[in-house]
Amino acid sequence: MTSLYFPLWLRFVVLVGAVGLAAGAGLFAYRYYTRPVTLSVAVGSIDGEAAKAMSAIASRLATTNAAVRLKVVDSGTALEAANAFAAGKVDLAVVRGDVGDLSQARAVVVVSHMVVLIVAPPGSSVDSMDKLKGRRVGVISASTNAKVVEALSKEYGLDRQKVFKDIALTDARRALQSKEVAALLVVIPLAQKYLSLVRSLSQQGSKALPVLIPVDSAAAIAETERAFESFDVPKGTLRGAPPVPDDDLTTLRTSLYLVANKKLGSDLVATLTQTIMNVRRDLLAEDPIFGQITAPSTDQDAYLALHPGAAAVYNGTQQSFMDEYGNWIYLTPMALGAAATVLAAAWKFLGLGAPFTGQGPLDSLYALGRRIRKAGTEAELLEIEEEIDAILGAQRARTARGDESAVDDATLNVAAHRLEGLIHDRRSMLAKKPAVASAA
Repeated sequence: MTSLYFPLWLRFVVLVGAVGLAAGAGLFAYRYYTRPVTLSVAVGSIDGEAAKAMSAIASRLATTNAAVRLKVVDSGTALEAANAFAAGKVDLAVVRGDVGDLSQARAVVVVSHMVVLIVAPPGSSVDSMDKLKGRRVGVISASTNAKVVEALSKEYGLDRQKVFKDIALTDARRALQSKEVAALLVVIPLAQKYLSLVRSLSQQGSKALPVLIPVDSAAAIAETERAFESFDVPKGTLRGAPPVPDDDLTTLRTSLYLVANKKLGSDLVATLTQTIMNVRRDLLAEDPIFGQITAPSTDQDAYLALHPGAAAVYNGTQQSFMDEYGNWIYLTPMALGAAATVLAAAWKFLGLGAPFTGQGPLDSLYALGRRIRKAGTEAELLEIEEEIDAILGAQRARTARGDESAVDDATLNVAAHRLEGLIHDRRSMLAKKPAVASAA
């Protein structure tokens, strides 16, 4: 039984097609594994500034071709952002430590610190928390600041329903000037744009000095409510000359975090953390508030635990070069060896340097023996003799070129002599057939 024969051009086309498919699959795999990953992040604030800040970070990540991109989802308020995160609608969220369900949250970066300020109008006699009893305090964004109000009410024995009242930001100045409320409670970062907003809520003038009410029991509140910490507002923060406050003022502070779901991959979060800390330096030129982006607490008992990916960045425990690429270094020689084997098989498949019979010369000669025995005419025997001459000629040409794979002349002569004998016998048999037919 003879071997199947494929023309060289067909084998070449098949090989090129296989190489093309392998290259295309490799390119697809490379593009798939190196494509940027887009994470959705919920953010919200009553003035919309939080969404703008996060959009600036997202834009910077896109501009620098970062491996991680952000899709900003403006939820309107910090509470709604926390709710969207808790419901699993987003991968990340910018949330306050005292707002919403953070059971699935792990800290990535601290975006800012939010300070509790209780501001009374100029000339007010209310200068302590005890004097707020029996008075009304307007709370801007009361739903978001519910935990602050609850902590103050409990610590100072204030009637939450009678003392604290929800006030819209647009109505805050009017409510304060009309004495509808005796003071306003706001929770803001100590940045100039927000301090200017607080200043605009009260009467302006060189002698019109707003009153900041201290939260003297801030440390005690922080002991029971770990979302808060005691913080001293530096002298002159609200106004420089004359200074307001006139000395460091004790109050409460909470943190604004960028959090990730604890199930999010560590490598992905590590890349996100490193990228944000890098672009923070570039964004400082656009808005100083980005300077408040810092690393969260790395303590084991921190209020909001770090995501393992972020912890690797801050603790310097990211994988080293060998840790990350050791497998590639080990597997590359094996892959190259496999590629060499494939190339050798392809070379053999193409049959470069081999005779066009698609089989060895001796196999071809021995196969002709079967054809000689079955030949029915002189023309078939003549055709077989021409094939024998072609095979012998090709092999002698290879021997003349010094091809070590060529069959030696002695072996070829033995095979050819045998075939000549078979041809002679077959001719004799064919010559006798007419005489036998005539006798019959």
